[in-house]
Amino acid sequence: MRDPEWYDLFHRRGTRRDFLRVGGAAAGLLALASVPGCRADARLRAIGSYPFKLGVASGDPEPELVVLWTRLDPEALETVGAHENPVTIDYELARDHNFKEIVRTGSAIASPEFGHSISAEVGGLDPGHEYFYRMIVGGEVSPVGRTKTVPAPENTPDRIRFAFASCQDYEDGYFTALQHLAQEDLDFIIHLGDYIYEYAEHDRDTVRHHTGPEIQTLQEYRNRYIQYRSDPDLQAAHAAASWIVTMDDHEVDNNWADGSPEDDQSPEQFLLRRTAAFQAYFEFMPLRQASMPSGPNIQLYRRIRFGNLMEISILDTRQYRSNQPCLGGISPSCPTHISPDQSILGRSQREWLFEGLTRSEARWNALAQQVMVARIRGIDAEGQETWSMDKWDGYPLERSAMINRMADAETLNPVVLTGDIHSNWVTDLKRDFDDPSSETVATEFVCTSLSSDGDGQDMTAGGERLLRRNSHLKFYNGQRGYVTANVTPDLWTSEFKVVPVVTEAGGSLETRATFVIEDGHPGAEEA
Repeated sequence: MRDPEWYDLFHRRGTRRDFLRVGGAAAGLLALASVPGCRADARLRAIGSYPFKLGVASGDPEPELVVLWTRLDPEALETVGAHENPVTIDYELARDHNFKEIVRTGSAIASPEFGHSISAEVGGLDPGHEYFYRMIVGGEVSPVGRTKTVPAPENTPDRIRFAFASCQDYEDGYFTALQHLAQEDLDFIIHLGDYIYEYAEHDRDTVRHHTGPEIQTLQEYRNRYIQYRSDPDLQAAHAAASWIVTMDDHEVDNNWADGSPEDDQSPEQFLLRRTAAFQAYFEFMPLRQASMPSGPNIQLYRRIRFGNLMEISILDTRQYRSNQPCLGGISPSCPTHISPDQSILGRSQREWLFEGLTRSEARWNALAQQVMVARIRGIDAEGQETWSMDKWDGYPLERSAMINRMADAETLNPVVLTGDIHSNWVTDLKRDFDDPSSETVATEFVCTSLSSDGDGQDMTAGGERLLRRNSHLKFYNGQRGYVTANVTPDLWTSEFKVVPVVTEAGGSLETRATFVIEDGHPGAEEA
C-alpha cells in the first residue's frame, strides 16, 4: 500500500504525521501549479458542452492591471477527455461591450491542480478606464464581464462609487440583494467575507439547501463554492464590476482563530482543513498571484490606492489573531481579555497597517475588514458588563492602539468598512469610549448580510438596547442588503440599501438611510 500524497490528504482527515510529511510538498506544488506557462499549451478545438457555467469575474484592479477569473466546468472537460489535463483559456479585453475595439488578447493555463480555474493578471491598460472582457475555450464564448482600472496615483478623480457587502448564506435566502447590486453603476465591489458557509444541510426548513456534510476536504469546499457560484444573481454581480475580496470565518470554520478551530479537531487536522479551504478560496476568487496560498497560509492583507482620492487597506482578522478570550462568545471580561499580548491583527499586519496610516496622503483612508470595531457594551443577567469576544471588543488594547495611531498620525478621513454581524450600523470610533465627549477619530459603516439570517426586521429589541447603552452608535437596522459609497474630495455618502424579503425571490430594494461625512470632520451625520 503506497504512502499518501498531499492531494490524498485534501480529501480526508489527516494526522500529525501526515501533515509533517506532506506539508512542504503541498506548498511547493501549489506554487508550481500557478506559474503562467509552466504547462504545455493545450487549446481545445471543441468542447462537449458549455464550459463557463460559473460565469466570469474580475478583481484587485490597479492603474494598469486587472485580474480576470473563470473556472471551467469539469463535465464539459470530461466529455472531450481533458478533465485531467491543463487547458488553455483565451481572453479578450475591449473598450466596448460589443468588442469592436479590442485592446488586449492573451491566454492562461487552467491546470487540473487548481480545478481548471484561472486568475489572469492582464496588464498594459489605461488608468481609470472601463473595459469589457470575455473568455474563449473550444469555440465557446463566456458571458461578458465589465471591469475598471483604478486612477493613476497622481490623479484626483471627481468621484469614486462602490459598494460593500458580506455574509451570503445560501440556505437562509435568495441572493436578491446581489441581483440589485449588479444593476448599480459602480467602480468596484468589496466583499468582506462569509462568501460561503461551511455548515452541513440544516434539518430545519430553509429557503434552499446545502449539499453534503459540513465541508472539510478540498473537494467538499470546491463543491460548496460551485453551488454558490451557480446562482445567477451572484454571477451577475461578479460580471458587473471588479471585486475586492477578503475572507471572514465561514470560508473555513465558524469563529476560527489562527490555528484554533471551533470544535474538537486536532491542530494538525485543522491546518489540513485550512490548507484545503485556502486553496478552494483562491481557486474561486479573482485574486492576484501574490495571494496564492502556501499550504495553510494565504496573503490577503493588501492595499489599493485610487489616485489621491482614496486608499483602502484590506485586512485579515482571522489568520493571525489570538484565540478569542474568556471562552469566547459574549462574556464578561477576564485577565486574558485585557492582556497586551491579545491581538486580532498579528504583529506583521499591525506594523504594516500602522505604517500605512502614518504615511498615507490620500484624502480618504478606508479599512475594509471583517468584524465590528466599535465598542458594544452589553449587560448580562447578573448585571455584569459583557463583550462580544469574536469582534474587536475581544481585543480592546489593540483597538485603542489603532484608533490612537489614526489620531496621532493625523490620518486623513479614516473610515472603517465592516461586515459579519448581519445588521447595519453607523458608529463613531472614539479615543475613549467611556467618555461621550471624547474625540471622534473615525467613522465605521457596518453592512448587513446579503441573505444570512433570512428576512430580518428594521428594528429589534436588542438593537434598541444597544443604541441606548452606547451613545457612539448612531444607527441600527436588521434587514438584508448592502451599502453603497459615493466618495468625492469633499464628501463621503453612504446609502444603506435593504431588501425587506429574501425568503422569496424577486424582492424589491429600498434605501433605508443615508449618512454623510464631510472632509476633515470625522463622524457621520444622517442626511
